[in-house]
Parts: sequence; C-alpha cells; structure tokens
Amino acid sequence: MSDTAILINTAIAVVAIVVLIVRFKLNPLVALVLGSCYLGLATGLGVSKTVETVGTGFGEILAEIGLLIAFGVLMGAILRDLRAIERLVDKLFHVFGPKRIPHAMALTITTFLQSIYLDVLLVISAPLARAIAPKLGKYGTARMATALAIGLECGIVFTVPGVGALALAGLLDVPLGTYLIYGLIVVIPTVATAITITTFLLTKGWWKPELDEQELPQEPQPAEPAAAGTTTLTKTKTEPRLVLLFAPLLTALLLVATGAIAKMANWSNAVVDLLSSPMIALLIGLVGTCLIGRKYMGQPKVDESIATGLRQSGQILLLSGVGGSLAATIKAVGVGDILGKYLSASTWAPLLVVWALAAVLHVAVGSVTISAITAAGLLAPIAPALGLSPVLIALAAGAGSLFLVHLTSNTFWLLQSLMGQTTRGTLKTCSAGVSIASVVAMGPILALSIFV
Repeated sequence: MSDTAILINTAIAVVAIVVLIVRFKLNPLVALVLGSCYLGLATGLGVSKTVETVGTGFGEILAEIGLLIAFGVLMGAILRDLRAIERLVDKLFHVFGPKRIPHAMALTITTFLQSIYLDVLLVISAPLARAIAPKLGKYGTARMATALAIGLECGIVFTVPGVGALALAGLLDVPLGTYLIYGLIVVIPTVATAITITTFLLTKGWWKPELDEQELPQEPQPAEPAAAGTTTLTKTKTEPRLVLLFAPLLTALLLVATGAIAKMANWSNAVVDLLSSPMIALLIGLVGTCLIGRKYMGQPKVDESIATGLRQSGQILLLSGVGGSLAATIKAVGVGDILGKYLSASTWAPLLVVWALAAVLHVAVGSVTISAITAAGLLAPIAPALGLSPVLIALAAGAGSLFLVHLTSNTFWLLQSLMGQTTRGTLKTCSAGVSIASVVAMGPILALSIFV
C-alpha cells in the first residue's frame, strides 16, 4: 500500500475515534479498539496480524505500567482517608500566608500528590481552597480556582506517578526515573508561570465577581485553615505527623530518581538497581503507607481504602491498555517511518507537531489522558527516524493535551460547582488558565531539546 493511502487511513481512524466518542457517546475504550482494528485491516495487516497487534499492544503497555498505576492509586486512596491532604493544605497556608498560598498549593498538588486519583484529589482540595479564597480578597475565588485547575491538570501528564505521565512513559519506552526528572524540570516553572500570568489577567479587569461567581450554600468547613497560633478543630491527638504520612511516597519517588541519576552517571549496584526500579520503589511506598494506615486507622479501614482505590484504577488501566493497542497498530503499519520522511530533521518541528496534534485531539475529545496517549502513539515511531529523545515527545504530547480544557471535561464541571464559579468564570480560570500552561510548557520542553 502506498504511503499516501496509509496516512489517509490513519487520519480516518483518528477522526472515527473522535466522532465515536463525541458524537455517538461511545466509551473511549471501545472507540480506541475499533479505530485500531480499522487501521490494521484497512492498511493490509490482515485479520490475524491485526488482532495479534491489538492484543499484544494492550498487554505490553499494561505489563510495563499496570502495577505502577495500581500502586500509585492505592497509596493515594489511603492518604486520602488519613486526611493527609487537608492537613497539608492547612500547613501550607500557615507557612506561606495568603499571598503565596495559590502557588504553594498548586505546586504541592502537581509535584507530591499525583498518586491521588484526580477527581478524588479535586473533591478533597476544592473545599479547602474555597475556605481560603475569602482570605485573599476580591479575587480569592479566581486565584484559588486557577491554582487548582493548573496544578491538577499539569500534574497528570508531567509528574510521576500521575496516570498520564505513567501512560506516556510506558508508550514511549521512557525510563520512569528519566521521566520523573525531566517532568519536574518542566512542570515546576510551567505551573508557577502559568498561575502568575493568568492571575495577572484576572486581576486586571478580566474577572467580574458579579458575573463569574455564584453563591454557594453555607456548609461547615472542618478542615478550614485556622488562624496563626491556633489548631484546626478536627485535629486529634492520634493523628501522625505529616512528614510520616508522606514519607513512604517521597521515599518511593527518591528511589526512582536515584536510579535515574545512577544510570546517567553510568554507575551500577545490584541493591540500588533493585530498590530504584519503579515497581519495587512504588511497592515499598505502598507497603509503608499501608503500615501507617493500619496503625492510625485500623486494618478494616485500610482494606476499605484499598477496595476504593482498586475500583478507581480499573478504568485508567483499561484506557492505558487500549492506548497501547493503537500505538502498536500505528507502528505495525509503518506510519512512523512515513512521517519521518516528511518532517524536518530539527527537533523543534516534530515537537510542535506532537503538541498541535495532542491539542487538536483534546479539543475534540475532551480528555487529557486520551489525547496525550493517542498523540504519543501516533508520533512515537518518529523518534528513531529523527534521533529525537522519546522523553521529549512524551512531554510535548502531555503539554498539548492540556490545551483548552472545556465543557466536555469532568474536571471543568467539578471546578465550577465546587469553587462557586459560573460557566463563564470557569472558562477563564480552568479553560484559559490550563491553556496558558499548555503553551508555557513548550518553553522548557524546547529548551531541553537543545541538550537532550
């Protein structure tokens, strides 16, 4: 089959996936499998080879990241029930004060709390942000909603063990330690800069409280930050220190980073290699979190937290798997080799193409994870042809997938209702704010391409 025919059929497959999800409300899992099957059959792989490729791609990606996603989500479920997040936000408020709390809260969410399932993290943190907002003045709601939106969405795709980051690293065969380090290099300046830019725009006349905010029903806020020198009402004598709660998770991330640094330095040690492997490191983190949970909540409550985490991780695992099916099919039909002939040999052009493709997919589908995975799968095969580092492709796909979080996103509506915004206001804080982060992220990514 000609190169042109293969590219046309690939485009048809992607458009069909988008239409099935958006127009016919078909589950993304089913739509991605159907698109993969169409592409294989239409480009001459044959029935047996197509079925084999779809199944193999699904299995390979789950074999690589399945346990990592499960371990991360389970740790997050236990930390949630230990009230770790409420207490951490309380501490941040006291340490940084009203002026810096939006940046502090967003950076904490985007770097250290990505083991928490996004919707759960949002539901827990939004009431705390809402309680802080009146202390920040006229634009308090706008500032805190912006910080939450940018921190949550950026963390998914840039920070290990965020589900999008794990899926992108798995699809592109990026060592998790490498993704962890480069992801932090990108996400920290991106979040800080995007919040600053968006806040500046909102406070210079763009935010209209009378139009962009709505009254929320009054409800008790047990986790509201207390005034300096006092203690929150919900704190009990049996609660562990915060550093103890997060110690297992931080230990796991430090072990993974140690392995990446050791690899860069060409240093090898059997014990370090074992402990720094992502699966073992996150397993250590999970075991440590379980032990802390058992001591302070009891084993029945830990079992309940784990059951909740397992239910939450199921959809993520399946979606990541079918993303692997699409990527494997695209690779099998030779799309990567074909595109490699037409794209410039410079690193900037392909990275911008990856960003643009992920952005278009996200606008159409409305899912950060689906658009990132699909864009990465489509263009991953270009990396060998151009000598482009897969980690850069993964990061660019993640950046593009953040563009224009809008009305098809569950995060959009949760932020609107939980933060007391109108739809108009949420378009400013969430849609515009995260889109600014999407564009800003390409700065450090393109800068990294000079050295990586």
